[in-house]
Amino acid sequence: MKPESKITRNVPIVAIRGSVVFPHTDTLLSFGRPKSISAINSAFQEDRVVAIFTQKDQKTTDPSAEDLYKVGTIATITQMMSTDGEVHALVRGQARIRLEEVLSHEPYLLGKIVEIAEERDESAEVKAVANKLSELFKKAINLGKQAEIMTVMRLISGQAAPVELADQVATLLEVKVAEKQSILETIPLKKRLQRVLELLAQETNVLDIERTISSKTQRRFEDQMRKAMLREKKRTIEEELGEEEGELGSDEMAEYKTKIKEAKMPIEVRKKAEKELKRLTQMSPHNPEGAYIRNYLDWLVEMPWSILSPNNVSMKNAAKILEEKHYGMEKAKERILEFLAVMLIKKEGKQKDGESHPTIICFIGPPGVGKTSIGRSIAEALGRKFVRVSLGGIRDEAEIRGHRRTYVGALPGRIIQGIKSAGTKNPVFMLDEIDKVGIDFRGDPSSALLEALDPEQNKEFSDHYLEAPFDLSEVMFIATGNMLDTIPAPLKDRMEVIRFPGYTEEEKFHIASKFLWPKQLRVHGLEERKIKIADAGLKEIINRYTREAGVRELERNLASICRKIARLVAEKKKSPRTLSLADIHKFLGPQKFSSLIAEKKDEVGMSTGLAVTATGGEILFIEVALMPGKGRLTLTGQLGEVMQESAKAAFTWAKSHYQTLGLKNDFAQGIDVHIHVPEGAVPKDGPSAGTAIATALVSALTGIPVKRDVGMTGEITLRGRVLEIGGVKEKIIAAHRAGLTTIILPKDNKKDLEDVPAKVKEDIKFIFADVLNDALSLAMKLWPPKTIVNPRKVTLIPTLLAAN
Repeated sequence: MKPESKITRNVPIVAIRGSVVFPHTDTLLSFGRPKSISAINSAFQEDRVVAIFTQKDQKTTDPSAEDLYKVGTIATITQMMSTDGEVHALVRGQARIRLEEVLSHEPYLLGKIVEIAEERDESAEVKAVANKLSELFKKAINLGKQAEIMTVMRLISGQAAPVELADQVATLLEVKVAEKQSILETIPLKKRLQRVLELLAQETNVLDIERTISSKTQRRFEDQMRKAMLREKKRTIEEELGEEEGELGSDEMAEYKTKIKEAKMPIEVRKKAEKELKRLTQMSPHNPEGAYIRNYLDWLVEMPWSILSPNNVSMKNAAKILEEKHYGMEKAKERILEFLAVMLIKKEGKQKDGESHPTIICFIGPPGVGKTSIGRSIAEALGRKFVRVSLGGIRDEAEIRGHRRTYVGALPGRIIQGIKSAGTKNPVFMLDEIDKVGIDFRGDPSSALLEALDPEQNKEFSDHYLEAPFDLSEVMFIATGNMLDTIPAPLKDRMEVIRFPGYTEEEKFHIASKFLWPKQLRVHGLEERKIKIADAGLKEIINRYTREAGVRELERNLASICRKIARLVAEKKKSPRTLSLADIHKFLGPQKFSSLIAEKKDEVGMSTGLAVTATGGEILFIEVALMPGKGRLTLTGQLGEVMQESAKAAFTWAKSHYQTLGLKNDFAQGIDVHIHVPEGAVPKDGPSAGTAIATALVSALTGIPVKRDVGMTGEITLRGRVLEIGGVKEKIIAAHRAGLTTIILPKDNKKDLEDVPAKVKEDIKFIFADVLNDALSLAMKLWPPKTIVNPRKVTLIPTLLAAN
């Protein structure tokens, strides 16, 4: 690199903003500040030479030496023109200069400058970089970069020297002022060329991307315009020919027409489908609504509007299927066979239109008694498709009736979805857990079920998504639930309720031996080994390892035994062929349950009541304790309002019949009574514990023990009458399971013994009471009391007695 020239000159200085003037370039500048105008006018009148420096900060209005970059360009003013207080000058850059000193600030900046000698590098490497820069500049021009035609021709023709090429291309770069100033200050020619080449390459890439995007956008726009024009021409031709719009549609439209025709829809639905298809035909393929219409048409054409499963049912075959797959459940089987009989008679005879009365059955019973499985057997016996929908936890009405098509992602409700999946309009449709449907701000799903389950309305069931009536009159609906109390009354009124009371020990034994044990052997790969289980061992599992109304826990215990045997087989150890009582204890461990009647002797102040819960029948122990006090009554054990009222009624009855009980007339004034029902974490309610509460209370007041093997149920009145209650079968089975030998029932419940299994009636003695005195005389060891008992002498709770 050659050393800088030491020649100095005093030249007027012009400060410019937002641009940089390079040597070897022509630049048009406009000046409006007084000092700049003075400097230009002075230079133009003398030798037309001016020093141009770029400001560091564009906001500075009166720059000094510190506000200017130290490297600038000395230029010659070739033309100048003044207009309205501004001066426009065309200047040509001559060489790079360095500002040494500012000699004067008024009337313009006069500076002492030193010209920087230009490097003349003619090496092959510099020429190669210059040629590459020239080619890249040509590419940039082709991509749309703006430049004067004369400058372009000179640069791409190869006539410009590398020094001129670098400065002239740098002037045309669209980069920040600081970047251009950096190029101006780069003295080595090779380094300057490489920097300009790098910046031009970046700009060229951006231009290339912009051109590609513009080209794609233009092609897409032209394609859309071409299709729109062809579509309009097509529509015009169809109108001229008198053909229907869409007649010459695509294969997709023709396919929809065929599907609509083959679906055999009702006339109203078909018109609606054709109307939607016509909308789709006229719609732009880019319209997002087209996807919604296609989805809607798919649902319409795939619904089984006229597809029916054949009703060639044999009564003998149906009875055989039900008997082979389900033990017990006589009432449910009988009702199903009755339905089949009616269906066969209707098929053989003539039935008028509108006389179809669908059967809607509701199975109510504890978990694990086979409600869902018998639904599958019904479908098999009828030769129909089976659809199961679980309603547990549903709180949105749209789950039943569907969503409006205006919503994104809308779908029909679960009933229509189930019908579509079945592919037939007369399946067996099971609504599982109907008692667990919830209600919230999104509506009441149970109310939406009213139309589907009403024989007078479901011939035209309306789903919000389909917006077309669908005939559900030939569907056999079966609902299941654990409790009837939580089902709304209007919904309950539309169903025929069949109760599943739970299994007796004998029924569980047959179910386990005939169904559950063979199934578990098959599931665990032990079927070929033909392992048997002794009757005593099976009864041990039923009585001492399970306590339930159904058989789910029993099946889990059998599965546990099979897993342990499978492990022995896998480890090639000896496994039993017949499971004895000892094997049961070995595989299942110690007994989980003992007899509920665990008391070895009759107790004072304790009676055994009977109740019905969501899990089946249960027995309840009622405990009564007396303590010194002021006649207060305390109730604990999560008792509901009705049960609390029964306890208060029992206490009132005892106070009003003090003479019958052998008590003093003021006995209640000196004691407090505490009535407790164990298992306090479980809520309990209902009036049927009234008799048991009264018996336990009388026992505590009189000191006479209650027979431990006697269970009782019945509602009591203030006058001591024993009123009829419900759930008799479930309660008796629970009492039998618990080992009770005598049950006291209300006299009006005598008729309910017809539904009780014969085996249970053989093992239990039934006594029917009309008034509370009858129940007390049968439940108490000594009755009536012979002597007056002072309640203060009754055995009290030890801790409270000590405190008093």
